[in-house]
Amino acid sequence: MRAQSVLLLNWRDTTNPEGGGSERYVEEVAKGLALLGWSVTVLCAAYPGSPRQASREQVRYVYRGSKITVYLHGLLYTLFHRPDCVVDVQNGLPFFTRLVRRSVVVLVHHVHHEQWQVVYPGWRGRLGWWLESRVAPWLYRDCPYVTVSSASRDELTELGVDGIAVIYNGADPAPARQRPQADVPTVVCVGRLVPHKQLEHAVDAIALARKALPTCKLIIVGSGWWEDELREYVAQRRLADAVEFRGHVSEEDKHAAYDEAWILALPSLKEGWGLVVGEAAGHGVPTVAYRSAGGPTESVHDGVSGMLVDNESDFATAITELLQDGTLRRRLSEGALAGADQFTWSAAALAFDQLLATSSRSSRSGHRPGPAAGRPAAPDRPSPAEPPRQLSS
Repeated sequence: MRAQSVLLLNWRDTTNPEGGGSERYVEEVAKGLALLGWSVTVLCAAYPGSPRQASREQVRYVYRGSKITVYLHGLLYTLFHRPDCVVDVQNGLPFFTRLVRRSVVVLVHHVHHEQWQVVYPGWRGRLGWWLESRVAPWLYRDCPYVTVSSASRDELTELGVDGIAVIYNGADPAPARQRPQADVPTVVCVGRLVPHKQLEHAVDAIALARKALPTCKLIIVGSGWWEDELREYVAQRRLADAVEFRGHVSEEDKHAAYDEAWILALPSLKEGWGLVVGEAAGHGVPTVAYRSAGGPTESVHDGVSGMLVDNESDFATAITELLQDGTLRRRLSEGALAGADQFTWSAAALAFDQLLATSSRSSRSGHRPGPAAGRPAAPDRPSPAEPPRQLSS
């Protein structure tokens, strides 16, 4: 009997210079599903230098179109290849796969209302938000949804979506320390360089901190189309000697940056979860983030593994306080380490496996899967006739 096939449609993958945490989530789930016996294909946008097709960790990757035309390619690929299950990853826009397939699971990391206004002001932003908030919930109204935090689930509920499962991000065990912690107070930001990540707030925080700690510095790890504007902002603030841009780096170099850091700054306008929070926690690095960003209210345990703040002034103040107060920083570091292994990628893959299997059966029977809520860190207890599946290499 052939393995069931699943197609995951995502606008990027982690080999794309603009790939980030949401792409990592999709790839870890895809890898886990392949280990569980699924035939897995990920379709995403091509980029300069990308192949048309690649295979990694038993997962087939297909690269088609641009960051806009990939949606048409995804729809056509779904129509002509007819996988058993489709995961339509909606990073603001849907792939409209519900027009051609019944068995579709929708994955939304977070709602993009604020981002549409920041990145695409004017009519394009209004059109994008209309497609995300009105068209997609109606088109996929009979499909199961997955999101990565309770905060994102609540946002989707406000758009009229129900039947939402929360499947959390995993976190890898931190590798052995490669570098000592920096001798000078050091803050790190890790992620794509785009406007809604608001890295200017981290730059401003360093400007404030340097009034008390003149040697403190900021390391920015990542790349993106906003880099030139961000570099210009650093120059305007006369902080070129305090801010280091390391660009798009290897996993090894990313973890080396965590080794050096005293604090992770996460000033994003919105995060579905904040994968970097768990990565930093594995190194004992606490996080400062915005409470209004959504996902960090769960990935950051306020006062235990980091600090949640409400505005830009409080963000800068919290950074300075943590850099100065070694006792507080050590306590939050210990809390971050203690919670670092709470979430695993294998649990996320197992939960997806169960959801896809249920969705496929429901599609064949003509019934929609019942709503799933709460915290499915692992599948529900199986029936005696259906033993639990195991991840194996």
